[in-house]
Amino acid sequence: MATQARLVSREARPQGTRVRIGNVVVGGEEFVVAAGPCAVETVGQVRAAAEAVAGCGARILRGGAFKPRTSPYAFQGLGAHGLDLLAEAGRAVGLPIVTEVLSTDDVDVVARHADCLQVGARNMQNFALLEALGSAGKPVLLKRGLSATIEELLLAAEYVVFHGNPDVVLCERGIRTFETATRNTLDLGAVAVLRGQTHLPILVDPSHAAGRRDLVLPLSLAAAAVGADGLLVEVHPDPAAALCDGAQSLDPAGFAALMDALGSVVPILGRTLSPPTSDQAGPHRSRIDRIDEALVRLLRERAEIGVRLGLQKRAAGRPVRSPDREEEVLGHVSHVYAGPLPADAVVRVFRAIIDETRGIQ
Repeated sequence: MATQARLVSREARPQGTRVRIGNVVVGGEEFVVAAGPCAVETVGQVRAAAEAVAGCGARILRGGAFKPRTSPYAFQGLGAHGLDLLAEAGRAVGLPIVTEVLSTDDVDVVARHADCLQVGARNMQNFALLEALGSAGKPVLLKRGLSATIEELLLAAEYVVFHGNPDVVLCERGIRTFETATRNTLDLGAVAVLRGQTHLPILVDPSHAAGRRDLVLPLSLAAAAVGADGLLVEVHPDPAAALCDGAQSLDPAGFAALMDALGSVVPILGRTLSPPTSDQAGPHRSRIDRIDEALVRLLRERAEIGVRLGLQKRAAGRPVRSPDREEEVLGHVSHVYAGPLPADAVVRVFRAIIDETRGIQ
């Protein structure tokens, strides 16, 4: 490995690291979605956003209290008051919160309110801040700088770990390139590279990468496919009235559509996605429909492979049925399954699939 980031290297912990943010584990089997407004604006706004994202299955509430803005005339956030509002909204819906810390002076106050402290892209190489976060006692979400290399990102994470805090989550949020069609260029290749170079979990922020809400959904699906452990998504109850980044923020309906789409993709990738917590049956039924569609697609692909195998066996003069292989498949299914259905029920389903496939072979 070329980087000097020894503590965060994959070699240091080949099995990977799981970071607990409140009651949520990032880096495990679950694909974790953190969502909420770019900035905390009012009591009603942050509470509405929290209720919307929690109802759709988000696991962490994000929101900005201290806002680093390119222009000094732009909305700078509500500061400590915003922290109070964000923490209250998180408690109301049962979600841990992540929010940005801008300076070493703010670490203690933000750590008292937040479950995870975010380092923004412009602060990725604020080494005094990184050192202070090493003793903050809270997980750190470290965003990649606008023009930072992968090695520089890993060395920034190394600062936090070196100074005593092993709970770091990396975030790819797009880098600055010559392209102007999007706000930044989302470097999904970096996610795949990081997966091989570091044991730390990785989130993707499609909102800041694109700067356009219409691109958030496809970029989110791509992030899941390339191996990200979750997403950081901006959601506002009324994006047109947002005080910052409204153009890239999803409204509640758009976020529900995103979670619905993820529900059909994430299980195929071998991960889980938190279901909606809304009492209404609609979101649950929609998620089930998407999962069923994914199952049908996979079943068709499995059957097509079975047909090809049957043709090969006949051409080679071998019997179609392979009892040992069938038992191997059923044993594997029973071993890897973990869920509310009894394992023998899952085995019965797969035995039926095998029997039907043998029939068409």
